[in-house]
Amino acid sequence: MTTILETERLFLRELTVEDADFILQLLNEPEYIIFIGDRGVRTHKDARNYIQETIIASYEKNGFGLYLVELKEDATPIGCCGLINRDGLPDIDIGYAFLAEFHNFGFATESAEAVMAFGKNNIGLKRIVGITAVDNQKSIKILEKVGLRFEKRITLPGDHEEILLFGWDA
Repeated sequence: MTTILETERLFLRELTVEDADFILQLLNEPEYIIFIGDRGVRTHKDARNYIQETIIASYEKNGFGLYLVELKEDATPIGCCGLINRDGLPDIDIGYAFLAEFHNFGFATESAEAVMAFGKNNIGLKRIVGITAVDNQKSIKILEKVGLRFEKRITLPGDHEEILLFGWDA
């Protein structure tokens, strides 16, 4: 497993199909389904396929993607954070999701700050965007804390709900 980033309390590493149990749990968290969307991942096999076809495929195609966020102290997986080349967005998107039991400890902000720096300094991105549900106040605060500013409301292709677009420019 390849560690990509390290913060004071966290390691961010590439996901592998061995992380299927964690991904199954994360993608079925109520807040994940409400604010990010239902990915239809219901079984261990679904989770393995999701990791292979979505996350690992992004590493191979783009050289980056979502990373597993682990606590340094004991390697407990607590969430995902990374950069996404998302259909319907002209710019690279920062994304994050954490298990509910790890909300409100600053882990999302800590990992998102590291990912923003990685995008700017290692990948050379001149613009990074973030999207969130209109009523996801926690996500809005995180995007603002890591330097993104509200730009406009958008609707992604194939979706029917308006979301908020935040952006950062070099």
